[in-house]
Amino acid sequence: MYFDGAAHRGGAGAGVVFVTSQGEVLPYSFTLTQLCSNNVIEYQALILGLEMTVDMKQLQLQVFGDSQLVVNQLLGSYEVKKPELRPYYDYAKKLIGWLGDVTIQHVPKKENKKADVLAALASSLALPDQAQVTIC
Repeated sequence: MYFDGAAHRGGAGAGVVFVTSQGEVLPYSFTLTQLCSNNVIEYQALILGLEMTVDMKQLQLQVFGDSQLVVNQLLGSYEVKKPELRPYYDYAKKLIGWLGDVTIQHVPKKENKKADVLAALASSLALPDQAQVTIC
């Protein structure tokens, strides 16, 4: 699973891309109208993907993201210093605990292009009166 978040003045978007063991690509894009920091949006993208994985009852998952902060906090290399990130971190860790075998890895932005494009698309489609819109 690849995840990414994008934000601008009008809204925010999250991109999640699943690649199955057979090589099938499943792209998802979410529009979020809550204005918040880029790190919060990255966590929201990760959490959306993890929730989908829990719903799919997958027991093995490789997670790739280009947010050094989010990935390294989840790996324990970085401390969660900002109080606004703590609830997202705690919930992501809880979801990871519900799944069987999860590995998390930082990847360069160029290797996360599909999720990045989906997040950018979703952020540009932000609608002010709707909390979340799923685009498949």
